[in-house]
Amino acid sequence: MATLSARILASLVAEWRESTNSPAYTALAERVRLLVLDGRIALGTRLPAERELAAQLGVSRTTVTAAYGELRDAGYLDSIRGSGSVARLPGRAPMQPEPTAGGYLDFSKAALPATPLIARAAALAAEDLPAHLGATGFDPIGLPVLRQAIADRYTARGLPTEPEQIMVTIGAQHAIALLARTLLGRGDSALVEAPSYPHAYEALTLTGARLVPVSVTTDEGWDVAGLEQALQRSSPAMGYVMPDFHNPTGRSMSPELRQRMLDLAAAQGTTIVADETMAELDIDRAESALPLAAYGAAVLIGSVGKTLWGGLRVGWIRAERQLIQKLTRARMAGDLGTPALEQLLVTRLLADYDDILETRRQQLFAGREHLSSALAAAFPDWQVPHVAGGLTAWINLGAPVSSQLTLAARNEGLLLAAGPRFGLDGAFERFLRIPISYSAEETDRAVAALAAAWDSLARGPLFDQSFVAEVV
Repeated sequence: MATLSARILASLVAEWRESTNSPAYTALAERVRLLVLDGRIALGTRLPAERELAAQLGVSRTTVTAAYGELRDAGYLDSIRGSGSVARLPGRAPMQPEPTAGGYLDFSKAALPATPLIARAAALAAEDLPAHLGATGFDPIGLPVLRQAIADRYTARGLPTEPEQIMVTIGAQHAIALLARTLLGRGDSALVEAPSYPHAYEALTLTGARLVPVSVTTDEGWDVAGLEQALQRSSPAMGYVMPDFHNPTGRSMSPELRQRMLDLAAAQGTTIVADETMAELDIDRAESALPLAAYGAAVLIGSVGKTLWGGLRVGWIRAERQLIQKLTRARMAGDLGTPALEQLLVTRLLADYDDILETRRQQLFAGREHLSSALAAAFPDWQVPHVAGGLTAWINLGAPVSSQLTLAARNEGLLLAAGPRFGLDGAFERFLRIPISYSAEETDRAVAALAAAWDSLARGPLFDQSFVAEVV
């Protein structure tokens, strides 16, 4: 059973007493509850003893006892003899709450609705299936027809690729986890961006690697000096980056930075893994870059979850043949291949990919413009960046209240991922990720719920003097 130390939990609940009128024990319980809901405290994790956490937080043991009691009553903690308090979820998953009159709106996921072409492609894929039924169906590398189609796509984008350089995976997350298990060992360093995709953090951490963060901001993009320093001083075994429409900031690397990063990585023996799942979701980027591996040695991850539909669990890895062979051997311990019918479906859709992407560009342009206008009207003091592509806007709230706002939004029927979900050790309380991929009607509902949640916080000490010097 995993155990969370008092020191680590104290860092995760940083500023838990700020911006709330609630009693101390309720504020602490709410922050721990959000950590469980967001996955920052894994289910089954043993929380620190009440006395240890109280000492670390500088509060009375009574406060922690009452907070744990609230969490138990709400179904977020179990008391197990000999194991203390263990994180759990109530019987009904909180991310799928009991619908109200208006229904819950889930903006915690940055995703597009399914392309209408899926149903037709599924019928055609079913017609293609009989030609593949003579094989066993256990194929850890992928159907040749799909590997060829993916290779052709890279070649058309300016990166000559052979099918032997492609492995088909069960989505991008599967690819990240497989690469992490293959490239990292306990005690290795892994370069990551901060903020970043939270499930990538989890996959890398599970290998026992030490994460070395490099800052990415909406204003400046990557901290170039920090990136150079992290590569040169830490010599990470692997680096996980999102060079195109970075999640959540929306920034893209310049060609010069791509080249510089790969040159430094090659000198240090670091394998750079680029998550390009949103690379082709361009809206109006001034300069479209080539795939990262066109600038030097890099492993690429792609998928159709963001472009076609999240329900299609098909992704891929592009790498040199030797690494593909190594990944194939390593994969057998975890799974035995990607479903054949889904691979055939994706093969069909890749034939229409350019048209699909143009439709997505129009959807995202409309979504970005509508969200920007709605937020400007409702929250003129929030800093809403212009994003040139991708699915998300990383919004500066002007005060470290993201977790509290997320909890308040739940009460208004809106589900969001708090800023610290995308950071390490409780960072990014000033930020909130909002997708640009939803319809105008859904966006209006979300902004209205946010306004009500913000107003409920404003009735507390949200803008008291402790924030005056910090808000710029």
